[in-house]
Amino acid sequence: MTVVDMNDRESPVPPTGARAAADLPPSMVERMTLILDAFDGRATHLSLEETARRARLPRSTVHRILEQLVKLDWVAHAPIGYRLGRRALGLDGGAGDHSQMRAAAAPLLHELHLKTGLVVHLSVLDDGESVYLDKVGGRFATALPSRVGGRALAHSTAGGKAMLACIAPERVDALFGATLPRCTESTITDIAVLHQELSRIRQRRGLAFECGESTPGVACVASAIRGHEGPIGSISLCGDMRTAQLERVAPLVLDATREVSRALYPDLGVPRRGRKPTPVPTSTFSAATMDRLMASTEHWL
Repeated sequence: MTVVDMNDRESPVPPTGARAAADLPPSMVERMTLILDAFDGRATHLSLEETARRARLPRSTVHRILEQLVKLDWVAHAPIGYRLGRRALGLDGGAGDHSQMRAAAAPLLHELHLKTGLVVHLSVLDDGESVYLDKVGGRFATALPSRVGGRALAHSTAGGKAMLACIAPERVDALFGATLPRCTESTITDIAVLHQELSRIRQRRGLAFECGESTPGVACVASAIRGHEGPIGSISLCGDMRTAQLERVAPLVLDATREVSRALYPDLGVPRRGRKPTPVPTSTFSAATMDRLMASTEHWL
């Protein structure tokens, strides 16, 4: 006797190109694969209807599976549609599959190194850490502990702080506790101080500086690579604290990150009907941090 799952009995939707119910792949894994294959890359955003049409599956099937994929981080959902999530992009396994961003950034990383003589990093944010996707540099590069696929505490690096400055203060609070781990004597270890630093980064058009906070004797400047929903990476220049003139080369970093953003998201900043641009956070502190600050200063009143 064949048991039929009533939840899977769906009518085909010819206008969207969906298959007849009898032709649906019998395996859930096959259906999930068809849906994930509908996305061309990390920059692809699809509506529910577009996903169903590309996967050639009924809209209700796609909607139900997408909901599960979103919960499991295989797909992310934003106001402008669905896109591949963190697990689909392989971020949990280390440097992950960021081939499009690495390809777009590669010539710019080499150009930055040739122009400045400094070490150049391409990084992404993974929870409270920066993951290095690429590293370009000369002799000074061997003095830095960073490596491709390696990690560093995001609040201690210029690249990490540049990305943190692009996300909501409440999310920053969720990534870190009230006390932050220390890398050096210069590392920011208080969440309120970190929020102040992130506010200054926003006021500097996204430029983040770091002086010996991650590695003693090393100074860095960085800027975030922006996507539709926030930061997708960062580019940083690092050098010896005694000789690196970071203020002079900072505009080059801004130009490089903007060029990578435009290459990956040509319509970034172009208004679309029904789409609101993702705002850059302007708050200095989150509500939770303000509560802690008020509690700690009650004795002053």
